[in-house]
Amino acid sequence: MDYKSKIILISGSTASGKSNFSLKLSKKINGEIINADSMQVYKELRILTARPKKNQYQNIKHHLYGFQSVKKSFSAGNWLKLAIKKIHTIKKRKKIPILVGGTGLYFKVLIDGIVKIPNIPIKLRNKVRTLHKKLGQKKFYNELIKLDPFIKKKINSSDMQRSIRAYEVKLYTNKSLIKWFESTKSKFSENDFIKIYIDFPRPELLKRISKRTDEMFKQGVVEEVKKFIKLKTKYDKTANKVIGINEIRDFIKKKSDLEETKEKIIIKTRQYAKRQSTWARGHMQNWQKLSPQEIKKFLKKI
Repeated sequence: MDYKSKIILISGSTASGKSNFSLKLSKKINGEIINADSMQVYKELRILTARPKKNQYQNIKHHLYGFQSVKKSFSAGNWLKLAIKKIHTIKKRKKIPILVGGTGLYFKVLIDGIVKIPNIPIKLRNKVRTLHKKLGQKKFYNELIKLDPFIKKKINSSDMQRSIRAYEVKLYTNKSLIKWFESTKSKFSENDFIKIYIDFPRPELLKRISKRTDEMFKQGVVEEVKKFIKLKTKYDKTANKVIGINEIRDFIKKKSDLEETKEKIIIKTRQYAKRQSTWARGHMQNWQKLSPQEIKKFLKKI
């Protein structure tokens, strides 16, 4: 396969070895790596987010890792703008962009484009939420269908969050949320991408998650979280969602012991890995699935 004109996408569950695979692939095809993980953008949380170590950067350029302050919010839209710039810059250098990460939404906006819905005024948003609270989901959904019939085939009647979003968008823009999505365009065509999903057997993945959690504590993750706490990052900032923040905070406050803390992080990470797999089944059906054994064969062929 000719990789020179392509953009390589590598996804998979957390702890599935995406970074290691991307490094080996980069060396073989003269690539540069772009981060596609929403938590690895934060500079203050290297250990907790399992960001690639500096010695892994040797000879391979890495982009969009550890550059954003935890005090600032960072959206899929922010990432998309930066990623597109990096892709074009790498291609100008006659190298191959390799995007690596487990954030399915980042890959979705890159492949499909991002919906540019105008900001809904807070007054209107509150009005819609008040109506939802008054009617309940079932009656609210029926009202939504009357307002926007296109929604019926696309949004489940039990999906509260999307129902509210669809209602406020239609009310403010007079255009269906579905039509907003349909009018969205990507900067790239489907043929621009080679899409690879690392499909790790679950029993092996669970062992890797446990091992990685142990390694984080050996590397000094408790000190990293102590420094994070001192920054007094506002609760609504995305960095507070990093798995392990709350668990290690409790450990520091002596609300749990070391083994309990590790176990809680392992359980949360397993749950996250399951959500990633569910996303992949729903949104990545046409990606090339590679098992650990197939990865070795794949690299040998190049």
